[in-house]
Amino acid sequence: MEYLLFIALGALISVLSGFFGVGGGFILTPTLMLFGFSPVEAITTSLLFSIGTSLSGIFAHIRMKNIWLKQGLILGLSGMAATQAAHPFVLFLEEKGWDTWAVPLFYIILLSYFALGMLKRGRKSTSAVLPSELSPSIVKMVLIGFFAGFVSTTLGVGGGFIMVPLSVAYLGMMPKKAVGTSLFAVMLIVSAGFLSYASTVSIDYWIGISLVTGGLIGSQFGARLTSYFENEEITYMLGALYMATVASVILKLIHLNYTGLVLMAIFVGGFLVRSLVKVQKANARIKAKKERP
Repeated sequence: MEYLLFIALGALISVLSGFFGVGGGFILTPTLMLFGFSPVEAITTSLLFSIGTSLSGIFAHIRMKNIWLKQGLILGLSGMAATQAAHPFVLFLEEKGWDTWAVPLFYIILLSYFALGMLKRGRKSTSAVLPSELSPSIVKMVLIGFFAGFVSTTLGVGGGFIMVPLSVAYLGMMPKKAVGTSLFAVMLIVSAGFLSYASTVSIDYWIGISLVTGGLIGSQFGARLTSYFENEEITYMLGALYMATVASVILKLIHLNYTGLVLMAIFVGGFLVRSLVKVQKANARIKAKKERP
């Protein structure tokens, strides 16, 4: 029964992962901590999960031509280099006993910053292709990839929740392209991050496999959902997701774990309902066109 719960959790998170291109780890890590996992266990399990969901989401975005291979390689390889610096930093925090408050605090600061930025950007029109989208700066890509990789291994996330908004804001990528390219880079980063932890941290691999099993089910569906939403909607909803996650982490710090879980469940439920409405309306329009004489 426990493993069925984690399969369902993996499926729900992977829908969000495929839709937003964020790997799913930034949602899973705090959720696992709400379930009672230690920060390092949550980080390692989350990185394993992110490998599976990223691979699955990549195939869906390849079909939709949302991945820029060159940019993804630069971001991903830069991030892989950063994982080697972040791993000893996390082990240092654990040794000092600081991980229980430092990891959640990092989440709150980073997610709050990106939430405000994405919500603000979501109110602006992004329908036009920015000139910089044609040739993003290599230096900017390296810096973004390194920063995302360091945070990925420090917090047990894919790095996509950092890479997507920064790619939109500083590389000039449209949100859908940023989502697909980010997933490709995330796959490289989380693979390196997980291998750096696997040799020193003991986790329940059956839970990890259960999460990945659910993740493989949901990520394809999440990636396809992007075709039913405008770029502005995706950006705005990503900002809202960041805010919900920030609130859940704050609740964890004040020992209101179950309240945090309920809050995340409300957001996920609202997202799924909104998505189903969008799909039904789109299918209705297609059906109406076919029935026209």
